[in-house]
Amino acid sequence: MTATSRPRLWWTTAAVGVVAVVVNLPWFNALLVSVKSDGDISRGALTLGTPTGDHYANALGAAGYDFPRFFLNSGLIALGAVALVLAIAVPSTYAAIRLGFGGRFILNASSALRLLPAIFFAVPYFLLMSNLGLLDSVVGLVLANTFLNLPLAIILLGAGFRDVPVELEEAAAVDGANTYRILWSVLLPILAPTLVAVSVLVFIFSWNDYLFALVLSSSEATPITLGAANFVTSTGIRWGDISATTILSTLPPVLFAVFAQRFLVSGLSAGAVKG
Repeated sequence: MTATSRPRLWWTTAAVGVVAVVVNLPWFNALLVSVKSDGDISRGALTLGTPTGDHYANALGAAGYDFPRFFLNSGLIALGAVALVLAIAVPSTYAAIRLGFGGRFILNASSALRLLPAIFFAVPYFLLMSNLGLLDSVVGLVLANTFLNLPLAIILLGAGFRDVPVELEEAAAVDGANTYRILWSVLLPILAPTLVAVSVLVFIFSWNDYLFALVLSSSEATPITLGAANFVTSTGIRWGDISATTILSTLPPVLFAVFAQRFLVSGLSAGAVKG
């Protein structure tokens, strides 16, 4: 590193740090509010005052709401969407990229669908799930989040498949491997970072979904994002309880992303121009 590049690196690091703090200010504020008493919250005091864990107790069920079930629903929806997206996207993308089924049309259609706002699909999904008898069910929300995140998975996996040299598949075919063996034994181990990146993104988007949870669920399949709205009552908004629920609900996707960060970066860079 040259002497002239060090100040530039320092300023870049400082700028990134400032942006990170600004972006996360709402989270830090929610953390502060979640441990403040109702009196301190109502006074709008910037100081912490006497910390309390009552709001976290309420978020975990002490307030009478079944928040453990809300957390469980969110986990089932997110993990189910990840499993179903991978089960559909991996073979379909391989068929489009390597076997010529649909090819560019499928990838272009996936990109176009990803650009549409989620609200565009709300009414069609509601009618579909109603006709299938899947309203207010975890299965219905898993299907909705799968359809919503499938285009992103196809785009990322398509870039990953293109990065793998065709010669590897040809060598495996010469050794007697069929199409399925090539996919599962040769390509998927190489594409592990991309698969992890897809899994993390689908998990986060499905866990954080609010729109389809609001449209497709009412009680039995309520996830944590929608369950936090129970603290908006006719007598007022319980900001401390909402903040505690928000903090707890961010932990699973954040921890998932942190542990998978090494794979996430390399997976998202698949298909990038190298020079």
